[in-house]
Amino acid sequence: MSPDRAALERAIERGEREGGSVEFKERLTKDLHLADGRRESLAAQLRHRVLSGDGEATYVVGVTDDGALAGIAPDEFTESMDVLSLLAEEADAHIENVETWGVDADGRAKPKGDARSVESADPVGSADAPAEGIVGVATVREGAVLEDDEHIVVGTAGHVDHGKSTLVGTLVTGQSDDGEGGTRSYLDVQPHEVERGLSADLSYGVYGFDDDGPVRMDNPDRKSDRARVVEEADRLVSFVDTVGHEPWLRTTIRGLVGQKLDYGLLTVAADDGPTKTTREHLGILLATDLPTMVVVTKADIVSDERLAEVEREVERQLREVGKTPLSVARHGVGAAVEEIDETVVPVLATSAVTMDGMDALDELLERLPKTAGPTDDEFTMYVDRSYKVTGVGAVASGTIRSGRVEAGDDLLLGPMQDGSFREVEVRSIEMHYHRVDRAKAGRIVGIALKGVREADVERGMVLLPREADPDPVREFEAEVMVLNHPTRIGDGYEPVVHLETVSEAAVFSPEDGRLLPGDSGTTRVRFKFRSYMVEEGQRFVFREGQSKGVGKVTDVRPDQ
Repeated sequence: MSPDRAALERAIERGEREGGSVEFKERLTKDLHLADGRRESLAAQLRHRVLSGDGEATYVVGVTDDGALAGIAPDEFTESMDVLSLLAEEADAHIENVETWGVDADGRAKPKGDARSVESADPVGSADAPAEGIVGVATVREGAVLEDDEHIVVGTAGHVDHGKSTLVGTLVTGQSDDGEGGTRSYLDVQPHEVERGLSADLSYGVYGFDDDGPVRMDNPDRKSDRARVVEEADRLVSFVDTVGHEPWLRTTIRGLVGQKLDYGLLTVAADDGPTKTTREHLGILLATDLPTMVVVTKADIVSDERLAEVEREVERQLREVGKTPLSVARHGVGAAVEEIDETVVPVLATSAVTMDGMDALDELLERLPKTAGPTDDEFTMYVDRSYKVTGVGAVASGTIRSGRVEAGDDLLLGPMQDGSFREVEVRSIEMHYHRVDRAKAGRIVGIALKGVREADVERGMVLLPREADPDPVREFEAEVMVLNHPTRIGDGYEPVVHLETVSEAAVFSPEDGRLLPGDSGTTRVRFKFRSYMVEEGQRFVFREGQSKGVGKVTDVRPDQ
């Protein structure tokens, strides 16, 4: 959705003409336009428009044949996009981008047949003119949707001002930083984040590789640029950029535990060296058995002696927690790719200003194998965020934990407050603003859902196949290890449990009555307010004030 009407104006001015690449449609319906014979004819028409536009066509939906703004209801617009997507697939094409505008009350009140100027169309949600209908511009590109067989997801962590977001911004753009963290601005989306220079929520970035090397974004502020990377790259690297500031540790845990990551990337600034937050983030990464690399940033602002000192300190701390550091400078990228696992941690130094070490990091990320998410298992996705898109409806976003999902699939969403699940249908799927017809385990996606309001979709819910028989639980048994606590954990201890995307207060009942710092033991865990989908083997983090620990679910039916 864009407030800029230029795209709509240009499409209408170009007009629908024979041999052109613009097509006007007031509305597309499944019953009429996908019927036998009509579907093939419309797919051929779409193919002709795409070829006429040298691989790109523009469909304006919600207008009459002469380009007058008609405006259609949100559900009608959604159905039109679903039909257009199916026609595009049949024509070996795909919808790359959709922009929508609301047609205001004055525009709709004009007599039928009057030409309605583009000036009567306002962005959906505009305070100046309440939208009573929708008009949209869909860009259709030649080529089938992405089959993303090569795609890894990397979660970043590290102390505030240690260069996480700057590093990611430089990787996804290939642009050197100005020394003031300029490239990190591509990842901060809230005004206060940009103003203060501190990330306050999870951010996402993507770049990729093809036979010629890295495929990067020219301008990450443009959604179409991200979509282009997804479309053109043969291999994708998605980043979940977490928060380094201590007050937002909960958000960092959500990013590292709630997303289905392949690798962790911990940054340590060469001037500061490892800090208390560094150790906490490292503990969370390693406690979840996530293969991790450590990147020493800001190498350009310290001497060679200081850089070597920080690298030695990083290696010492890794050995203290039973991990084996592997210097990429000494052993090479190939060794890092071969050896990285739950115990071996590659370490390399970089500078986003001079670009030293960035080629090695590029090569490492290009060659690392996929690790997370079995694609043959039942589809499962824990919801991390939800939002509403005009003309589309409720969208649930998250990382697919297992299995595959396709547009049109029938799913279950829940548990609701009462423990029930709601039947929903997949309207469409997007990955980094690129519309896809299907996605599989490990992909960060937004799934538009039919059959539920956005207000009813909550973080911590799960999407499952319609035929699943989900059984949410309020209480489970787990093996836990206390990483830090001022005294001891006893019966009735109430931390917040972070499991997948669930963040919920819970009550602990240790089997032996208490757990001291450094102890491991068995405990009952009971969510205070509602039930969630929990499976044996899932790992979680718990915290309360300065107390922190990790656990693994061992029994979801402890009383049976």
